[in-house]
Formats: sequence, C-alpha cells, structure tokens
Amino acid sequence: MLRLTAFISALALSGAALAEDIRVGVSPGEHAEIMEEVARIAEPQGLNIDVVEFSDYVVPNTALADGDLQANSFQHRPYLENQIQDRGFDLVEVATTITTPMGIYSDRIEDMADLPEGAQVAIPNDPTNGGRALLLLQELGLIGLAEDTGLVPSVLDITENAKDLEFLELDAAQLPRALADADIAIINTNYALASGLSPKGDSIAMEAADSPYVNIIVVRAEDAEAPWVDQLVAAYHSDAVKAFIDEKYEGAVLTSW
Repeated sequence: MLRLTAFISALALSGAALAEDIRVGVSPGEHAEIMEEVARIAEPQGLNIDVVEFSDYVVPNTALADGDLQANSFQHRPYLENQIQDRGFDLVEVATTITTPMGIYSDRIEDMADLPEGAQVAIPNDPTNGGRALLLLQELGLIGLAEDTGLVPSVLDITENAKDLEFLELDAAQLPRALADADIAIINTNYALASGLSPKGDSIAMEAADSPYVNIIVVRAEDAEAPWVDQLVAAYHSDAVKAFIDEKYEGAVLTSW
C-alpha cells in the first residue's frame, strides 16, 4: 500500500512538472498585445505566461537579469547588444519576433519638405533608439553623421545640419506628448500605437522596412536550452499569432518569420 501511494504521488508530481509558469516582460502597445495572444496559444500546451508590462526600456532587462522575469519581448537586437556592453547582462536572444518601423509624426506640418529652419526635433534619449532616429533623418537627407558611428550615433556625431535643427532628447514613452511642443517627434511604433497614433495614417515619414532593428525574445543565458523556451518560441511563431498580427496592425507591424 505504501509503495502504491508513493507511486501515485510521484505520478502526480511528474504531471505537475509538465506545466510551466513564466513571467515575460513587455512594453505597452503591440508587444503587450501580441504576448497576450501568445499566452492564449501557449496555455493549452502547458505553458502559463504572466505578461508583465513596463513603461520604459531600461527595467525589463534588469528585471530579467535579476530573475524577476524568465523572458522579455520588447527590444530590438542593437538595443540588447548595447545593454550587454554597457551593463554586462548575461542575456541571450532566442528568437526574432516583429519589426516595427520607426515613424516621424507632427501636429504642425504634413510633409517633411515643410520642416522649417531651426525646427525642434524630439527623439528618444536612449543610445540605440536615439541613434535610430538620427539615421532616419540622415536617410531623408536632413542631417549628415560621422561615418564610424554604426547604428548608435548621437547628436554629437552630427556633421551636417543645414536646417539648424534643434534636438530634444526625451524618454521614448514621452515622445507622443512632445508633439504639442516640438515640430516633429520620431516615435517607436509601440508608443505611437499606445497613444492612438496610426503609423500608416498619421506618420509623415517612416523607416525602411528592411531596417536592422528586428525585435527579439530574450532570456538569461542559463535558461537558453530550457524546454519552456522552445514552447514560448513555438507559440509566438505560430500561424495563429501571425494572423493576429497581420489583421490587427494592417502592415504597421511586420512579422519576422
């Protein structure tokens, strides 16, 4: 009888082990909305995802490194590389997710050709997204940048500024509010969508679709081979999630798979 009880207990424990609970950090907007859909797909497969929203780009990697999260899905590859270099995080990419072209928005002009001399330009204040905004302005012919800055130029690397543009470096989440004061604001898609802006309908210029800023799922290096990582990636890369993204965002958010 004791052996039978022990067997039943062991069986119950092994069954419980089939289910996994994880916390995944996201930023508001499309990253949060997509991960909620991923959670719905993953739950019948035994992976229970608690989606945790963060209002900035700094805390999710710190929370992951500290063990408060098991994964995060909010950042593009250059941002992670910069964070690892600056902060020494032992974090790794396990899958690509979406691309969200950065857009230029304005409450004052309808065409970039109408941008006035000395215009105020609001850009993100973190190195990778700020650099991304400057590269977009260079692509549009508004500024020139030093050649050796790669993907992370700063305003100090501007070598040409024919219109004498003035740059306001703000927290990325605050950029939609800056439209009341700045001539233009260069805004990440997640914050544009969260503020009610339509990347296709409201932007006056957009980043090229083939930009290097693909977003990624990130985990601690020690967890990279954990079974739940494969479950998470499989749920994210499912046909159902792809269809959800295509229908909901109508081309403003592009899948990487």
